[in-house]
Amino acid sequence: MLQAMNTGHDGSMCTLHANNPREALTRMENMIGMAGVSLTSKAIRTQIVGAVNLIVQVSRMRDGVRRVTHVTEIIGMEGDVVTTQDLFTFDYQGEHRDGTLIGQYQSNGIRPHFAKRAAYFGLDRALQQAMML
Repeated sequence: MLQAMNTGHDGSMCTLHANNPREALTRMENMIGMAGVSLTSKAIRTQIVGAVNLIVQVSRMRDGVRRVTHVTEIIGMEGDVVTTQDLFTFDYQGEHRDGTLIGQYQSNGIRPHFAKRAAYFGLDRALQQAMML
């Protein structure tokens, strides 16, 4: 999967199971290690940073409904650590009488690092509108 994402073609998607975006990065690193690839942790993380732009976390919440809970951008690396920022999170606010959870999606209002790339593909206005939610 990581090799396919690093071939220079835009647009890849995959799924993996993790409890949150940070754990997804750790899980991906561990899965690469289990494949018998002989790379250092830093080399693997560098490959991940080069290939993955966003992590979309979907969680089944206590009312049984699956919701997007995080849209997290991978920014780069600081030393050996992959740096990220949440672009959107689900803000739980309560529940209806029937037990269905109430909440809304919150933008952090920070301009994503991939904004220039979005503009190149003509998606800058749509991105700006989404960030205003």
